[in-house]
Amino acid sequence: MDLGIKGKRALVCASSKGLGRGCAEALAEAGVDLIMNARGADALEATAADIRAKYGVTVVTVAADVTSDAGRAKVLEAAQGVDILVTNAGGPPPGMWTDWERDDFIKALDANMLTPIALMKALLPGMIDKGWGRVVNITSVSVKAPIAVLGLSNSARAGLTGYVAGTSRQVAKHGVIINNLLPGQHATDRIASLDARAADQSGVPVAQVTATRQASIPVGRDGDPRDFGAMCAFLCSRHAAFIVGQNVLLDGGATNTTM
Repeated sequence: MDLGIKGKRALVCASSKGLGRGCAEALAEAGVDLIMNARGADALEATAADIRAKYGVTVVTVAADVTSDAGRAKVLEAAQGVDILVTNAGGPPPGMWTDWERDDFIKALDANMLTPIALMKALLPGMIDKGWGRVVNITSVSVKAPIAVLGLSNSARAGLTGYVAGTSRQVAKHGVIINNLLPGQHATDRIASLDARAADQSGVPVAQVTATRQASIPVGRDGDPRDFGAMCAFLCSRHAAFIVGQNVLLDGGATNTTM
């Protein structure tokens, strides 16, 4: 399928690995030039070089912490005039409700709610002026089915979801489409760290923890970041012009819900 976005430019945050990289690769395969961002310069440059070699697109890298004012300014300087924005940031640490203080919530909000909002506020006007744009926010399955130990993430990402619900409907008339992608359990560093934490707390080998967790997923395995990226690219395509403000769940059927 021709996604109709060849020659467009996209900013993809946290794209040196995991789900962000999956999105960057799928967009590059569709002929989209990239501005890639991540905190670690070495991993970012290695991924960018791989994508350039595979797909022949232009890739600009910006090694910066996009959740900081200085880092975000650096990223936005390189990303002015982009047609596509994919927001993404690692989730805050797990814990118990008794663990979290005000500063913990502020950090979570900065990373997983306020940073995506700031990026949208900065880049949406340019998309509106051109009459075309796409935004995909990578959030979490916890928006639909809260995860007890991820209370910080539950809170921040739910706030972003509420913001997108209204904003997406305000800008759609200008040809700018905003949606959210809600990943379940995928083969990423994040899920590996959560498995390791669970194994450490329970005394059960990490392989057993992983196997037990995967058994709860109807497809019987973790998701592939490449498949996640393909859905991201579709939501950025010309075919997604009538999909507005939706929360698309990619979890292998693990969330037992009809809505």
